[in-house]
Amino acid sequence: MKTIPSERLSVSIAKPLADFIESYKARYKLKTKSEVVERALQELQNIDMSYQYERAMEEYINSEEVELLDSVSGDGILPETNLL
Repeated sequence: MKTIPSERLSVSIAKPLADFIESYKARYKLKTKSEVVERALQELQNIDMSYQYERAMEEYINSEEVELLDSVSGDGILPETNLL
């Protein structure tokens, strides 16, 4: 298993969030608070990536390129045949 390099950070957060981290850690039997924070950041990263893909798709749809791709998107595809 490949180990990802880590970096030590020190952050200050509101007490209710710190309490949530502790309860989440206990509920999901995680070893460290860092694991909780990593999960939260990974989820934020996924949300951001989805947002970026959505923006890129909107930009693409509103561009002239969409018509070009639609005009050739079926090139090379043969009609479906039953091979069995």
